[in-house]
Amino acid sequence: MAPSGPGRPRRAPTALLLAAALAAACAGIPFVYLVVRAAGAGAPRVIETLGRGRVLEYAANSLGLAAATTATALVLGTTVAVVLTRVSVPFPRLWLLASSLPLAVPSFIAGYGWIVSVPGINGFAASWLLLSAVTVPYVTLPVAAALRGAAGDLEGVARTLGRSPLSAFFVATWPQVRPAAIAGALLVALYSLSDFGLVSLMRFPTLTWGINAAYSASFDRAQAAILALLLVVLALIVVTGERSARGRLARRPARAVAPREVGRGALLALLPVVAVAPLVGVAVPLLGLLQRLLQAETLRSIDGPRLLAAVGATIGVALAAALVAVLLALPIAVLAARYRGRLVSTIESVGYLGHALPGIVVGLSLVFFSLAVVPALYQTTAVLVFAYVVLFMPKAIGNVRAGLGDVPASLVSVARTLGDSPLRAWLRVTVPLALPSVGIGALLVAIATMKELPATLLLRPTGIETLATELWNRTVAFEYGAAAPYAAVLVLVAAVPAAVLSGIRTTAKEEL
Repeated sequence: MAPSGPGRPRRAPTALLLAAALAAACAGIPFVYLVVRAAGAGAPRVIETLGRGRVLEYAANSLGLAAATTATALVLGTTVAVVLTRVSVPFPRLWLLASSLPLAVPSFIAGYGWIVSVPGINGFAASWLLLSAVTVPYVTLPVAAALRGAAGDLEGVARTLGRSPLSAFFVATWPQVRPAAIAGALLVALYSLSDFGLVSLMRFPTLTWGINAAYSASFDRAQAAILALLLVVLALIVVTGERSARGRLARRPARAVAPREVGRGALLALLPVVAVAPLVGVAVPLLGLLQRLLQAETLRSIDGPRLLAAVGATIGVALAAALVAVLLALPIAVLAARYRGRLVSTIESVGYLGHALPGIVVGLSLVFFSLAVVPALYQTTAVLVFAYVVLFMPKAIGNVRAGLGDVPASLVSVARTLGDSPLRAWLRVTVPLALPSVGIGALLVAIATMKELPATLLLRPTGIETLATELWNRTVAFEYGAAAPYAAVLVLVAAVPAAVLSGIRTTAKEEL
């Protein structure tokens, strides 16, 4: 293997390779077992299942919803990013923060808030509207970052040649930010394909809904596995496109473009565009939640011990998942940051496999796996935490690898020349500098774990409920008042690591 930089070892240590391969193998267990399970049903059964009209309807609904949501998020997210970076708006940082708020609200809580506020809302239009609102930041944030680094002189040249501002943007600036926009849009497509809670609340049948119905209603394991594999194939196509787009992202210094002053009328017309996603995805759901929470009968019905137990379970599994995910991500991240080669690339790609596995697919595959291979672990906390690790380990790998990659190799070389062993030099130099990135990865895993629903529904041990499952159980039973406390506390609990995460990033930027 070629080294990734000067002064690096030419070959990865065998121990590091084995540790990374073992971690990647853990991430690949659900997918491999799902393939084995579907293959065991036989080709005739697979063809017969995929040819059913209901299955075709599920697939069409999933693809249609993903396409509509992705197109909406791409257009709206890019527009918002342009407004916030190229137009002089009052309090720009506050508007950027507001535009990112939908990321902090789980889609099923947004659905719950709208059902409370507008009873009877359901179907494709509602699912499309809410999914678009909560996913717009996936496009807004990377495009805004790309616009800040895009060369503005080309746009100025286009204007001098008679182009309108809009035409000059598409000719000169759009090609520079298109990779970021495409990467964000494909993440939106992946999110839409894997969503279960919102589409179920909106009564819009998609593949995730069909998988859950096949498993829970008829306990048809073969059909559930085949549908899950179909969903994984669609998701893998999306992930392949996302990684390809990310790889073409240009990184070059450019002259910053000063925001343009616009008239008050134009500004009043643009700001509602920026506000639509926070309004639909955050404000209305939280207002509905607050309205329900403050009702007298809701306050009287709060079961304090049960609520505290759900909080404890949520925090407990989130901390366990964050710890295990970081430990498994570390050897993969070290390998990918320091070495190159086909084997390294393969191990890293398998580690990222959870990025393409919807929660319901991981949950279902681990139900099958635990029952068939390790029945003693079925419906235990260990399997539940393992599911979270598979799903969210890519968040830890990406951040840890980035942190390790930012550590100059020359510092490690200096430590070695002072007599430190490779391990001691790594512990003294690399670990302290990369620790903030490790913390960010752990917090991202913890936040995602707190909000995860479908895998938790399938794998949680008997008698243990998280805030997400308590909310779900009451919502599907139309007990909206009883669900309100769990929704409110879930938002508050998830906001704590999000605030810490923001503090870490702010500190890191100040140090840079």
